[in-house]
Amino acid sequence: MQEEQTIGKVNLNFKHYSGLDLYSDGAIENELLEIVQKYNKEQYQEVIEQRANWPVLYHLSEQRGNIVEWIPMEGNEKVLEVGSGCGAITTTLASKAGSVTCVDLSKRRSEINAWKNKDCDNVTIHVGNFRDIEPDLDKDYNFIFLIGVFEYGQGYIGTEHPYENFLMMLKKHLAPGGRIVIAIENRTGLKYFAGCAEDHLGSYFSGIEGYSEDSVARTFTRNGLIRIFRRCGITDYHFYYPYPDYKLMTMLHSDQYMPKQGELYDNVRNYDRDRLVLFNEKQAYDGLVQDGMYPEFANSFEVILGPGFPTIYSKYSNDRADEYKIRTDIELDQMGRKMIRKHPLTAAAVEHIRNMRSAYEGLQARFRGGDLEINDCQLDERDNSAIFSFVNGIPLSTMFDICVAKDDKEGFRTLFNEYYRRIGYNEQYPVADYDLIFSNIIVNGPIWTIIDYEWTYGKCISAKELAFRALYCYSLEDNKRLSLGIDDLYQFLGFDEEQQKALIEEEKEFQKYVTGNRMSMVEVWKAIGRSAKIPRELSASDRGAQGTDLIQIYIDKGDGFSEDDSFFPEETYDEHQTVKLDVEVTSKARCVRVDPAFNRCIVTFKNILWNDISIENDDIDVTISHNGKWASNDTIIFDTMDPNIEFGLPEDMSGDKNHLMIKMVMTMIPEEIAHSMVEAIVEKEEEQVVPEKISVKDKVRNKLKNGIKSINVKHPKKSSDPDYDYDEDEEERLQKKIDEETDLEDLDE
Repeated sequence: MQEEQTIGKVNLNFKHYSGLDLYSDGAIENELLEIVQKYNKEQYQEVIEQRANWPVLYHLSEQRGNIVEWIPMEGNEKVLEVGSGCGAITTTLASKAGSVTCVDLSKRRSEINAWKNKDCDNVTIHVGNFRDIEPDLDKDYNFIFLIGVFEYGQGYIGTEHPYENFLMMLKKHLAPGGRIVIAIENRTGLKYFAGCAEDHLGSYFSGIEGYSEDSVARTFTRNGLIRIFRRCGITDYHFYYPYPDYKLMTMLHSDQYMPKQGELYDNVRNYDRDRLVLFNEKQAYDGLVQDGMYPEFANSFEVILGPGFPTIYSKYSNDRADEYKIRTDIELDQMGRKMIRKHPLTAAAVEHIRNMRSAYEGLQARFRGGDLEINDCQLDERDNSAIFSFVNGIPLSTMFDICVAKDDKEGFRTLFNEYYRRIGYNEQYPVADYDLIFSNIIVNGPIWTIIDYEWTYGKCISAKELAFRALYCYSLEDNKRLSLGIDDLYQFLGFDEEQQKALIEEEKEFQKYVTGNRMSMVEVWKAIGRSAKIPRELSASDRGAQGTDLIQIYIDKGDGFSEDDSFFPEETYDEHQTVKLDVEVTSKARCVRVDPAFNRCIVTFKNILWNDISIENDDIDVTISHNGKWASNDTIIFDTMDPNIEFGLPEDMSGDKNHLMIKMVMTMIPEEIAHSMVEAIVEKEEEQVVPEKISVKDKVRNKLKNGIKSINVKHPKKSSDPDYDYDEDEEERLQKKIDEETDLEDLDE
């Protein structure tokens, strides 16, 4: 076999390759090779959305590089990347460093890496086992990166103390002042307690329980890693905490800057496999953060072995169009004081950063004499960044969360009124911060400061519109926030349901504008089709554990209902137990099933629309069936812990984006009451006397009573209702529908 190969500008070295890939993900690697050969990096996001599978997202998403992108480099550093795989991290390192030397076991993965980075003239890839390649490596690397690699130390090294020996081996290849960077899962990350399977083994709780002797990988707790470092004589280490984890990181905290309550809400993004949901992770994190225990339960670690960095926090906003991709850092200056710096992540985003200075000046003029301060902004021409002061205080969103936790509706309303008063100052001035959400305001006693005004426009936007958006965005992050009457505040602002709907559509359009119409990560998660399953036993006994009022929706695409084609919608019941669902379905869908709760309940429909038209319309062929009992024209009683309502969809759908919109009220009821109500309905039905000769009208009524699904009415009428009668036109229409699909003679005795 040839010892070297060149792909584009990338050199591959096979001197130590055994001729056999000992690590492979199978056929997906052929698909990845085909993608990187056929498409350029600018097209990867489109491919991710089209292919909708985890390996393609994992290996091609630019967000994979976030875990190293924040690390300061001058551009001439010499970098070693161990376990470079398909090049997700290599791409980012090559854009920052002077040279990147990669080591990987797999020839196929290294070929994918080379094709992916074929235009990089500073990348060399060594293929083979690290133990064999290590003697040939240089000894003056400024950085050595182990991203998702240290846990495989047993396989790389294979000695009695593989992890210690691995680090000691790597230390020999560092230049003076050099650093080793390790990214690895936390063995006791909260997500594993909450129901995520262990990443490498795919089994539940195996990491928490300490792994078996033959585990292919082994992760560690924070203290477990520290013990390994100290046994290697390493005392200069710095822990960072990637969130949600290191794979698709959006935020990075540190021991110098911990998360705030309410900040960690994005917790059900299991792209790789299905998961359980055993408790509310946001609420659990809030408690851990409050007690100073976040480091022990963070899902991942990033550890810098060697000199630290001034950066103590980073937040990425790179799931956007190129002209808006930025990173926000909190740094320590030479005096140890905090400062905020925003960086453009693309050349196209430089103008967006520069516009922040203009936004600052405009908002200063708008709120001069009012009760809102604007955090100062200066531009750094050296790197096109924007610099802001660090503002001490409490995020307004946290203050609202405190009211929610205390069930303090009056306090919530008072705080909102104060917010509304302050943002309404000088409302006619032609400058408005569209993003005046609660988390962008810091409260320090009487001083309220806007700390982020990225989306400021030179026009008037009414205070009530800004307040509506702030409430809407706030409620989306945590369903529990709906409990204090946000719908009432919408009405206080003067918005009826139609106006609210229009504003929500406007918000969706804004998000499309910001993202360049790319899918959000939530949409990618849904497209991949993983499920988050809540064990029904949890909700049956204790509503507070997870909530029996959770809604689950199933989509039948022709193969029946399955957990894989189900999801828990973002919409939840408000304080009046009312919910508005908007279920988007493609032309492949045959039926939608809505499980309104995990408990016995009563469901009353307020409205059901198909593509904005009521299903009572003669032209709309949406049908309803369920496993409960009709109590009235619009109400169903369920005497089961697994209530479900099926909506049969029209066969002739107009396109790939159709909407079934349901507004309903749900009330949970005790078992004995459910039994009594259903028994009363059954007894009433049994009292009905059926004539020996059944008239056409009675046949129609009996068909309806027995739940014939082909009749297109929202709420079947009961023949036992003495006050109801059909007019002749309706009777004829219903009879015609039945004749088309059912032989009436089947009912004759």
